[in-house]
Order: sequence, then structure tokens, then C-alpha cells
Amino acid sequence: MIEQSQGDTLVNPVDTTVTVSRSVSQPVKEFWKLLVTREGAEALLGAGGELGDKGDSWHAADGTFGVIRSYHPLEQIRFSWHAAEEAPKTIVEVDLSAAEDGTKVEIRHEHIPAYFDASALTHKWEQALEKLAAAAG
Repeated sequence: MIEQSQGDTLVNPVDTTVTVSRSVSQPVKEFWKLLVTREGAEALLGAGGELGDKGDSWHAADGTFGVIRSYHPLEQIRFSWHAAEEAPKTIVEVDLSAAEDGTKVEIRHEHIPAYFDASALTHKWEQALEKLAAAAG
């Protein structure tokens, strides 16, 4: 359950969702192994970011931070993502699924306030997928 407090934007009907996806040639099991390494986590979260277990906090060098909300090996990682200390709560979900020639990776960023630059966030997550795909080989 997501906690809400006065002023949160989670219930604001003008919130935006950004979704990006990509196929990689590695099978799900191999891609998952990469994703949970330091290299994979930093490709996704930024320098210094680490993916831990459910309830673990993460912080990246660029000031973004959050908490791992769900951790389902070989399937999904879901975490809160805050652009800065005073930034509203947003949620990012990374889903893996088997594809004909490897793995489909989808990143879905939800509850983005209307005043955020959604195109910049789309670019951020596309770059993360590029880095992960390059690391996957």
C-alpha cells in the first residue's frame, strides 16, 4: 500500500506516466543477473545507485533517491524515485519478460507531476535501457 499525505501528487488526475521498453538478446535469467550487479544498478539508477531488497533505500550521486518497494527475482523491481529531497513521490517499475530472441525490458515511471519534464524523464529511462543493453552485450 502506498502511503499518502496532504500535498502528495499521487492522487492528482493530471499525473503523467512514462513507459519505455527495449528487447535485449540475453535470456531473462542472465539479464536479471546483470541488472542486480553494481554495473546494472548504476546503469538504471545513476552512479552510486544500488538495488537492494524490498525496503532498502538507494541514493545516486545525482541526488535522486528512493526505496525498493517490491523485488521479484527474474520478473520485476519497483522503487520510489525522488528527483530531490523536496520532490514528490513517484514510482518506477522495471519488468522483465521472455521474448522470442531474449528479454523484453520495460521501465514504467508513474505519478509524475504535470510540471515535471516528461520528455526529459523519457530520455533518462531510454538512456538507462541503452546502458543496460550495452552492458548485456
